[in-house]
Amino acid sequence: MKIHAQALLFDNDGTLVSTLESVRRCWTRWAGEYGITAEEFARVELHGRPAAEIAADLLPARVVPEAVARIEELEVEDVPDGGVHLLPGTRDLLDALPADRWAVVTSATRRLAEARLGAVGILPKTLVAADDITRGKPDPEPYLLGARALGVDPAACVVFEDAPAGLQAGRAAGMTTVALATTHPAGELDADLVVGDLSALSVLVTDGGVEISLRG
Repeated sequence: MKIHAQALLFDNDGTLVSTLESVRRCWTRWAGEYGITAEEFARVELHGRPAAEIAADLLPARVVPEAVARIEELEVEDVPDGGVHLLPGTRDLLDALPADRWAVVTSATRRLAEARLGAVGILPKTLVAADDITRGKPDPEPYLLGARALGVDPAACVVFEDAPAGLQAGRAAGMTTVALATTHPAGELDADLVVGDLSALSVLVTDGGVEISLRG
């Protein structure tokens, strides 16, 4: 199977890097600080959604801005503690791409995304973060903004995601979707292609764009 594209759009957490340990540690502490019960917390999908939306699901509106600032503070402070590491295949795949052919599109704030990416030495030329949008994934806005920033037709973009909300956003944007079974079982991921992680893929840059293939 080969997928042809003009640009590649990558989610970050669970796609390029693993932050599961950090996320669990910080959000558990955050929930405790705000008196959220384990049962309430368990009902909320954390992965692939902006912190503001998660906080709004759990807390009164008047508390949300303060609570969002607090979780960002906790997660940024946690970065040096080793809660972020590259997932298999990330370095090789990104190193094979010209800087103007790919972007990171994340539900994290810009401050948090830059801290996490910087910790593993990834410096995208184009980054779309929670600060840049009005509606988070599963709305298509983040990925449409990523395509616009790269100057590419959305239909010529491929989205790489590990979360159902992100894949839904990519499909709604009219893009080809590749799911990575790093945080969710493959059976829960609705995409044009599902692989274990980025190490299953190779990319070839041509005059016409980028060709994505399964490794033999």
